[in-house]
Amino acid sequence: MFSGLSEGITNVVNKLKGRGIIDEASLSEAFREIRVSLLEADVSLTVAKEFIEKIKEKSLGTEVHKSISPGQMIIKIVNDELVYLLGSQNSEINLKAKAPITMMMVGLQGSGKTTTTAKLSKWISKNFNKNILMASLDIYRPAAQEQLISLGKSNNISTLDIQKDKLPIEIADIAYKKAKLEGFDLLIFDSAGRNHIDKKMMNEIAEISQKFALTETFLVSDSMTGQDAVNTAQNFSDSLELTGIILTRVDGDNRGGAALSMRTVTQKPIKFIGVGEKIDDFEVFYPDRIASRILGMGDVVTLVEKASEQIDEDEAKKLQRKILKGRFSLTDYAKQLEQINKMGGIQGLLKYLPGLSGLKDKVEESIEKSEIFKVQKAIIGSMTLKERNYPELIKASRKIRISKGSGTNVQDINKLLKQFKKMSQMMKKVGKNQNVEELMNSQKFKDIEQSFNKNKLF
Repeated sequence: MFSGLSEGITNVVNKLKGRGIIDEASLSEAFREIRVSLLEADVSLTVAKEFIEKIKEKSLGTEVHKSISPGQMIIKIVNDELVYLLGSQNSEINLKAKAPITMMMVGLQGSGKTTTTAKLSKWISKNFNKNILMASLDIYRPAAQEQLISLGKSNNISTLDIQKDKLPIEIADIAYKKAKLEGFDLLIFDSAGRNHIDKKMMNEIAEISQKFALTETFLVSDSMTGQDAVNTAQNFSDSLELTGIILTRVDGDNRGGAALSMRTVTQKPIKFIGVGEKIDDFEVFYPDRIASRILGMGDVVTLVEKASEQIDEDEAKKLQRKILKGRFSLTDYAKQLEQINKMGGIQGLLKYLPGLSGLKDKVEESIEKSEIFKVQKAIIGSMTLKERNYPELIKASRKIRISKGSGTNVQDINKLLKQFKKMSQMMKKVGKNQNVEELMNSQKFKDIEQSFNKNKLF
């Protein structure tokens, strides 16, 4: 998401970075290019115009001209305005109500409501330890109720049984009584959608909204529909008391204009984004982090959070001790490959790292398609335990045996061993560095680690 917009804006700001003096002519050209990038990303004309006016006003002020680094100051101005445009700060989900707390998903057919209902339920269950009941109110789309039940079963989330020959409001009543009787903390309604907004759909949603004290009414919208998504959001917002927006399929949208326009048009916060097909491909929407990604400054906090979900703390500490002692083995290396793979591969990680998001396409061609990680894991898996711990033992005859066992060739093994040797040498240097060891044992490092633990980053 935002790759096209990010490329356009970062190209502009990079031109300004190294300049000691920035005149009005340079700024005008920069603003023109940013405006074009916004419009190409499907940002509405009104929003793009207002955005440019704001950064222009601030950039031509005395604050920039008196700055030691005018280019950096303009980047800050653009960043601040992007954050403001996206919502200033993330809006937390509202779970402050008497059980069963009720929420509802609304949106057009095909926007991903049912899958998002399951994703949100899993996310709340994992982060807040809530006992959740999902209920499909869709009596129009074939197998809609069956789809939600299937998602519930595969992800251990309770779901209301199939309800035949009943109206949506009647199904909602049954679900609420079940949630109350069986002690569920939270009930999420997956409402019916249409191919377009119509009176019948809005009346059904409004009736349910009026009968139940909903803490959240989420509009689920497909970001890939661009300006159509913004128009849909506007129509829903005019007819219904929305509390937030969930954007789906953002992994397939390289423009991102919908996200930039929706909040301005509806005045409702984007609370979550769906970033893939898996149940856990679901993130809280943080405006400041998204702004950083757009400007090519990365998103290290989200990367750390993703790592904390995948990396075993005890394993990480064991590896840390091995590195300090210079005892990094091929077994450890294989584990690191597995962790990278779980976090989306190299391509998945690059978008979170400052200045490296633009390398994603090149990496996809050079690494992802060649499946180098799978090849290296197969090679290591064909080694004996002794060979993995003492790779210097691997000579000609052993290489031939390993290549046959892994379905590779000797050249692949040589590449792996060369790569591992370089990494081992680096690890030994780190391990011998007393400053590193002293830092990791210092009170300052422990305070930082404690702070990360408190904020659930590690």
